[in-house]
Amino acid sequence: MKNLNKAMIFAAGRGDRMRPLTDTCPKPLLKVGGKALIEWQIERLADAGFTTIVVNHAWLGAQIEDALGDGSRFGVELRYSAEHEALETAGGIAKALPLLEDSGGPEVFVAVAGDVYADFDYSTLRAAGARLAAADLPGMHLVMVPNPSFHPAGDFVLACDGVLALDGAPRYTFGSIGLYDTRMFHDLAPGTRRALSPYYREAIAKGRATGALYTGLWENVGTPAQLEALDELLKG
Repeated sequence: MKNLNKAMIFAAGRGDRMRPLTDTCPKPLLKVGGKALIEWQIERLADAGFTTIVVNHAWLGAQIEDALGDGSRFGVELRYSAEHEALETAGGIAKALPLLEDSGGPEVFVAVAGDVYADFDYSTLRAAGARLAAADLPGMHLVMVPNPSFHPAGDFVLACDGVLALDGAPRYTFGSIGLYDTRMFHDLAPGTRRALSPYYREAIAKGRATGALYTGLWENVGTPAQLEALDELLKG
């Protein structure tokens, strides 16, 4: 596999909780701190040395392509995976595999939800990416965050050795930033609607999932109130 230089941003969701704002604007293009949510993500990925970013879209997807273009103004190549109807996360990856595996073989790549804001340094994932690329079997590496008020029970256990577990403590919340091996999705037919949730649980149960705790600024921007609060924070 190549060095870690590809990413995918999930941008196909309808954003129902963000209505009426998303009735006329796709959620990733909503602005905070003077920039669209997705622009913050693209810039951070570019700063970390990522050169190719795949963006899947469904709802008002043409607006996303028109707003972002080919990525040259960010110093990256943007590739678009258009979905007639949103295929969820795993389904979106399966459809986008030709864009992620254009070198002819499997790839390890970063994927991030289009409605997340984080001051995250994506270059810190390179060591984990190298481990995944060298593994005989496909695995994943998830960025975990302290449990927010809306999700106090967390998602998975992060052990001191970085291995994720389904049961026990301490539990943290998955920050919607992850490293994945494309081999995990080779058996999923393009056009299938499927979430990543069962893939997380299977990889963790088989001991093929690691994680790291990120304690910096992280916001899951799901409602107009959350969008407004983050906008005020970024504007200082």
